[in-house]
Amino acid sequence: MPKNGKRLAKALSQLDREKRYPLNEALSLAKSLAAAKFDETVELSVRLGVDPTKADQMVRGAVTMPSGTGKTRRIIVFAKGEKAKEAEAAGADIVGADELATKIMEGWTDFDVAVATPDMMGVVGRLGKVLGPRGLMPNPKSGTVTFDVAKAIKEIQAGKVEFRVEKAGIVHAPIGKASFSAEALYHNARALVDQLIKMKPAAAKGTYIRGITVSTTMGPGIRVDASPTAIAALPAA
Repeated sequence: MPKNGKRLAKALSQLDREKRYPLNEALSLAKSLAAAKFDETVELSVRLGVDPTKADQMVRGAVTMPSGTGKTRRIIVFAKGEKAKEAEAAGADIVGADELATKIMEGWTDFDVAVATPDMMGVVGRLGKVLGPRGLMPNPKSGTVTFDVAKAIKEIQAGKVEFRVEKAGIVHAPIGKASFSAEALYHNARALVDQLIKMKPAAAKGTYIRGITVSTTMGPGIRVDASPTAIAALPAA
C-alpha cells in the first residue's frame, strides 16, 4: 500500500478526516495546508444526487467566479468575417475557421477554451473526438456557441468556469488559488453551489447536494457539511 508523502502526511495530521467542516472553515483550512512552492489551485468537488447516464439528469453549464480564477486562459474562436474581427478585438488568442480545425486535427490543443459562432459548428463538429474527451468542445449550454463572441470572451477572461457532472455524479471545478483570501474563495464556492442548485434536474429525486469536498492541488480533501440545513444556512456571498 503506497505511503503518503511527508507534506501530505503533515497536512492530514492537521485535520479531522471524519469531521464535516462549515464551508468557510474548510476553505480557510485548505489555504493553511497549501504548502507547495507554487500557488496551488483550490478545487470544489460536489457530489450530486443524479444519474448522469440519463439525459434528463445531466448537469452541465458554466458559472462566472465573482473573484476570478487567478488563471490566464488561452481562448480560441471559430468565426469568419465580422465575427472574426469582433473576436480579435475582444482579445481572443487565436481566431480561425477551417485552417484552425485542421491544425487541431493534426494534434494541436494548446488552449483552454474554444468558442464558436453557430454557423461554424459544421466545421467544429468534426473535432468532437479530439475536443470532447478534453472538455474543450464548444457547447450552447456553457455559452461557448454564440454569435455574441465578444461577450463570451469577456466572461471567460473575467473568470467563467465550465463544469459537467462526471459518471460518478461529481462536479469538479476550480474556485481560485491558495493565495486568494478566504472571503474571495467563499464567494466563488458559493457562486458554484448556487448555480448547481438552480440547475437541479426535475428528474432528480431525494437529496440533491450529497457531498462537498474542498482540496488544493497538493493537499488533502476536506469534507464540508453539505446537509440541507447547512447549505440553506450558508451566508450570502
